[in-house]
Amino acid sequence: MKPIRVLVVEDSRTVRERLVEVLDADPQFEVVGSAGDGGEAIERCRELRPDVMTLDMMLPVMTGLAVTEYVMAHFPTPILIVSSSINRGELYRTYDALAAGAVDAFDKASSFDDDGGEWERRFLAAVRMVSRIKVITHPRARMAPLARRVPEQAAEAVPAVPAPRGPAVSVVAIGASTGGPAAVTEVLRALPEGFPLPVLLVIHIGQPFGSNFADWLDGQTCHRVHFARDGEPLGRRGRVVMAPPDRHLVVEGGILRLHAGPERHSCRPSVDILFESVALSFGASAAACLLTGMGRDGAAGLLRIRQAGGLTIAQDEATSVVYGMPREAAQIGAAQRVLPLRAIGPAIAAAANAIQGVKTR
Repeated sequence: MKPIRVLVVEDSRTVRERLVEVLDADPQFEVVGSAGDGGEAIERCRELRPDVMTLDMMLPVMTGLAVTEYVMAHFPTPILIVSSSINRGELYRTYDALAAGAVDAFDKASSFDDDGGEWERRFLAAVRMVSRIKVITHPRARMAPLARRVPEQAAEAVPAVPAPRGPAVSVVAIGASTGGPAAVTEVLRALPEGFPLPVLLVIHIGQPFGSNFADWLDGQTCHRVHFARDGEPLGRRGRVVMAPPDRHLVVEGGILRLHAGPERHSCRPSVDILFESVALSFGASAAACLLTGMGRDGAAGLLRIRQAGGLTIAQDEATSVVYGMPREAAQIGAAQRVLPLRAIGPAIAAAANAIQGVKTR
């Protein structure tokens, strides 16, 4: 089996040499090059065409975000962000890079701790996982800052979505994992201002990267986003409530609850646990969608919602960064509809529009 060809991009020579050393010690990997600034990173990636790139966010010449945007627009390469994540600004840049096409993020803050090699094992596993992802070219229209919207005349046409028949929809639940930041942002942007339903969200972003994600997402669309607080009422009118890192989110009798119960599919928060509670509390008045992600979390929960009579949607393979979770949902019959990403938001908006009388964009 051919080794996985890795390009290491890191401005600190000490850290760069350490990453190279860890990779070189494993015969599954071959470090084909390294770079200390953003401009060099682009040239080495263009020249070497590695299987995967590890990328720091804070780089001279060009930032890690700028490198991600350029690489994903011109010669798509699986990118693992390796960041210290020590401040809000760097976390926001990491989220921007994930939304621009980077596959995952890994914390380098403990890279020199004496932990018996645990960090090294997790790092190698992360590089191996990212190298297997088949990334796609990101349209140039999506390379601008996420807060800036694409003009209507330049936007990709969205197929008409028929309004569903059935009970009034009263809540929307969304689950995502790998590739989730970009996918969730696109779905929420397709929901009109004044969207009348509460939205519950679980996305797999662990600590330390998950700590500011709700604040970042709050700035990407017209909808307010915040982490759930235990005991708060569900509320209404387009509020997006997200499970905080390392806590399961459930809804019980219109009240949000957080708990640190056992992981489900190695995940906490778990999409399955949220979806199951939504099925139990709302039944046929629930709508849920399962977006891109590795593994199978969310599939069984989506099936519970469908069995209860709710509207269920899974993202299709062509638009998923990783067709894992939505594929599992499609295979077990959990999804009433399997849709491209650009059609999911309009489908949810159409469900609300049919019942609530709001205008969709």
